[in-house]
Amino acid sequence: MHIVDGALATEVVVAGAALTAGGLAMGLRKLDMELIPAAGVLSASFFVASLIHVPIGVSSVHLILNGLAGIILGWAAFPALFVGLLLQAVFFAFGGISVLGVNTFNIAAPAVLVGLIAQPLIIRSGSSIGAAIIGGIAGGLAVAVTTLCVALALALSGDNLVAQAKLVFIAHIPIMIIEGLLSAAAIYLIYKVKPELLRVMSREVSK
Repeated sequence: MHIVDGALATEVVVAGAALTAGGLAMGLRKLDMELIPAAGVLSASFFVASLIHVPIGVSSVHLILNGLAGIILGWAAFPALFVGLLLQAVFFAFGGISVLGVNTFNIAAPAVLVGLIAQPLIIRSGSSIGAAIIGGIAGGLAVAVTTLCVALALALSGDNLVAQAKLVFIAHIPIMIIEGLLSAAAIYLIYKVKPELLRVMSREVSK
């Protein structure tokens, strides 16, 4: 899911950086003290899970857990995922510094979008099974939207990358299924053990 340095057109890189700067500003404003522990855990989970990757041309296939991050953190997913991506770029040269903005937007924006839609539905679901189903759909959908964002960034950077864009989407279909199952299991557990964690994010969204 990470795009490497030098693969994108300058215009796409600049646009991604600008959009991510806006997302970070909003995310930091929404990062309540009660959310900081969860943000740290999810950032670390993303960091570890996405290090195990399979290169696909100018991108890669790996778990990202952004749907779960969006459900728990909302806008705060932007800074949480940004930190993970920055550390990967600096310490492991995974992705790259120049494309950090694009990579962050591609992963965090779908997380926020899915989280804002799914989180209220999960709270109103009334059962752990219902919450798990919604969480699972949200987890798979977040990966699908992220894949489309990556494909769009590649397609906008040149006709020679259109084939790569199609390959990235197809290669991520199994990841969508796996992420959906993982997110469903995680939301089921949270709903059973610590449902107030979901309500903390709901309060932040309403501010």
